[in-house]
Amino acid sequence: MAVGDYSTDFHNVPGVRLGAVACGIKGIDQLDLVLFEFVSGSVTAGIFTQSHFAAAPVLVGREHLDQSDSRYFLVNSGNANAATGDDGKSDAEICCKALSQETGVLPNEVIPFSTGVIGEKLQVANITDALPQLIPTLDEANWLLAAQGIMTTDTRPKIATRLLEVEGKVVTITGIAKGAGMIQPDMATMLTYIATDAMVSKPVLQELLKTGADQSFNRITVDSDTSTNDSCMLTATGVSGVDCDAGAARDNFQEALFSVMRELAHGIIRDGEGATKFVTVHVSGGTTRQDCLNIAYAIANSPLVKTALFASDANWGRIAMAVGKADATVDHSKIDVYLGDIRLIKSGGKDKNYREEMGAEVMAQAEITIRVELNIGNETETVWTSDLSHDYVTINAEYRT
Repeated sequence: MAVGDYSTDFHNVPGVRLGAVACGIKGIDQLDLVLFEFVSGSVTAGIFTQSHFAAAPVLVGREHLDQSDSRYFLVNSGNANAATGDDGKSDAEICCKALSQETGVLPNEVIPFSTGVIGEKLQVANITDALPQLIPTLDEANWLLAAQGIMTTDTRPKIATRLLEVEGKVVTITGIAKGAGMIQPDMATMLTYIATDAMVSKPVLQELLKTGADQSFNRITVDSDTSTNDSCMLTATGVSGVDCDAGAARDNFQEALFSVMRELAHGIIRDGEGATKFVTVHVSGGTTRQDCLNIAYAIANSPLVKTALFASDANWGRIAMAVGKADATVDHSKIDVYLGDIRLIKSGGKDKNYREEMGAEVMAQAEITIRVELNIGNETETVWTSDLSHDYVTINAEYRT
């Protein structure tokens, strides 16, 4: 179950090759091992989960990214290699070393990633034994295959792509993501990989990634849970020869990059576990952005609001409750609340023109906007979320069975 249409169109990124095979972690004939290869000289930026229980591959990945330029990403799905202690970190390092021996690069030029069940020992032999079959699958045109290989409870792959013209030359940006549950990222997303053939220095690339994530992946929530394995990577191969570090070139590149990031973030929400609604929560007129963000998340994460959304029940009192519980400065006598274009609350009380059937008509739609106007300042924030359905409970109750 997912909300809205989606596209699997993409453009190859010169300097990037991808491959995928089934190595038996998820089961027979299910793609679960993915490899990214980047041309020598590529630059990579990354942001990772802020969870205090960060997974072993995250710990190793942070170290390797600080130590060297990345030539390979090795991604397994089906096992998160999280809450596995020192053995888990050793297992991630063994996988990096095995790939380095097969490809002739240094072990710290490989970054490992894992996603799946937490607390189980990584099937290292499955991964290392599959490398001789995985490497020959590398091809510039395997973005969709890679997107499928990193999926867990996702129902569909998530791909976004843009072409932009800079100084008479074409620059490509393509990205893939996975994630459907355990979604309220903190400095990252579930797993996201974006690549471009633009020339961008590492400091600028890192700044763009952080800024873009704060406007996309760090503004989504399915269930308020931050994963142990969240990672978001951005690699620039430089093959196009187009310098996008400054000026108009940077502005155009940034606009296209942020568009890709928003599309991928929205794709995660649209494919949220059990999702039947795609919901935008916009809060304006606050004294600080943090206040607006706290209110937006209070609404987006409220089980009562989310179940009302699933039921298409215009129970607007639950929205008022969520606004009231948020850690934020408000004056309830000045608050206006809208469902779509329908005003529910005016100056802290029910709008005299509101009728139940008006709200019900909006709630029946697959895509809904909840808008809160605080009217005490000039700051705004937006968060995207999904509803909470019977299927969400079923998926997570049966996740390991």
